Amino acid sequence: MSVAAVIVTYNSAAAVAKCLAHLDGPDEIVVVDNASSDHTLEAVRHTAPRAKLISNQRNKGFASAVNQGVNACGSDLILLINPDAAPTAPITVPGALAQRAMQNNIGVVGGKLLGLDGCVQSGFTVRAFPTRLVLALEALGINRLWPSNDANRRYRMGDFDYDRSQECEQPAGAFMMFRRSLFDELGGFDEGFYPVWFEDVDFCLRATKAGYRNWYEPASAAIHEGGHSVTRVTLPERQKYWYGSLLRFANKHFDPYSAGCIRASSAIGLALRGIASSFSARRRPERQAYFQAMRMILTGSIANSPSKTERER
Repeated sequence: MSVAAVIVTYNSAAAVAKCLAHLDGPDEIVVVDNASSDHTLEAVRHTAPRAKLISNQRNKGFASAVNQGVNACGSDLILLINPDAAPTAPITVPGALAQRAMQNNIGVVGGKLLGLDGCVQSGFTVRAFPTRLVLALEALGINRLWPSNDANRRYRMGDFDYDRSQECEQPAGAFMMFRRSLFDELGGFDEGFYPVWFEDVDFCLRATKAGYRNWYEPASAAIHEGGHSVTRVTLPERQKYWYGSLLRFANKHFDPYSAGCIRASSAIGLALRGIASSFSARRRPERQAYFQAMRMILTGSIANSPSKTERER
């Protein structure tokens, strides 16, 4: 058995250099860059000259880049790791992550994610699959205003023991491993989630529906900064992409009535955010972004898959 690490980058020069400097053990390293405008390509070539570097001329989105990276590998096991995550120990076949992922009844295996302070990133490292209620509460902003509600606690696994190896539903896509054979069986990542968000949740859920058990393995850990590339996306783009991926996930995995409720909750939540931002002069520039996304949802112009124009950017 062999291990390949796949990293998708976008304007992540400093972060990916740190990741590659700490990435020890994989038989292959493939970096797929989504048309970065900074020094990411130079950082990869300097830090990891043996890595296979795929440089896209346009941003194809995270899922498409993952598929590119995996298809460029010849290894049996795939470690998908974000450029802002740095493993704390070598990633090898004898390691806990690989040993678990090699089991035929196991789907996706996630490791422990630690913040810069060394504490577990609880609520993110492992989550339950989002229910209809959770997505509605998330879209309405209730989970942010009332994070201790029962639905949100179950979703973010408030009572999860991060020191115990155990079955889980949704390991974080920032640091996960799976067999190449599983990837091929599931048809890879769904490129309709463009450019980012919910593609890892969808992949884990499809593995579960196919009869596999996803797993959390705390013996493998990585220091994770989090949200590195997302901060480079403008607020209007974030609203469009996040809600577009949310609605694609809802339409794909829920019945039409539930998906419609989530769509309505999204429009209401955006309207409330837009109204709230109107009362602060400092936040008024946000108002336009919220109301624009709301109108796109109501008119159906937030697509559930990337448009031709978006793919050609």
